[in-house]
Amino acid sequence: MILADELYRFYRAGDEEVKALRGVSLKADPGEIVLVTGPSGSGKSTLLACLAGLDEPDGGTVWIDQSRISHRPEPERAALRARSIGVVFQSGNLIEHLTVRQNLDLAQKLTGQRDAAWADQVLDLTGLATRAGARPSTLSGGEAARAGLAVALANRPAVLLADEPTGELDRTTEAGILTLLRAQAERPCAVVIASHSPAVRRFADRVLTLHDGRIT
Repeated sequence: MILADELYRFYRAGDEEVKALRGVSLKADPGEIVLVTGPSGSGKSTLLACLAGLDEPDGGTVWIDQSRISHRPEPERAALRARSIGVVFQSGNLIEHLTVRQNLDLAQKLTGQRDAAWADQVLDLTGLATRAGARPSTLSGGEAARAGLAVALANRPAVLLADEPTGELDRTTEAGILTLLRAQAERPCAVVIASHSPAVRRFADRVLTLHDGRIT
């Protein structure tokens, strides 16, 4: 489960204070897919970064699988993130000089729990078994999206956070990614997606709309 309670996040841009999040609360249970949508600049990516422990909220608390991730030293947040959270970025989920399989192996190594059988299964699930030895620069857009998802699933996370996971994909590839996300939710896993996609909106169990840092 993931639980965020009254999150606030402020930034300074010169003399101006940007209120990225203003009292945002959400909950996603295992087996549930929650979509966070809203216009650009509404706070979606900031919210996902706070949920993942990649950014610290100025106020409020985030709990992941009954463990508090916010307001802890970065090494503790990183350990909890590696163990319990899978994060799918719009880009940059893969280390370029490593193959797809090596990216999965590295993600597992960070937790000290290597599971080669599960890594093989993830590659099969994402349709990348024959591309395990490929480097990211040689992957198509759809393959790169699936490889990013595979890395996020490397440690069987309790929570999966995805920022525009289908943003630049054709409809067929997008449908395949959404099918994979549903399968992971049913593992069970709590899934939170930030996206503008109408297909993701139809697919989600629940939709939350952000506007000016607030859920409307």
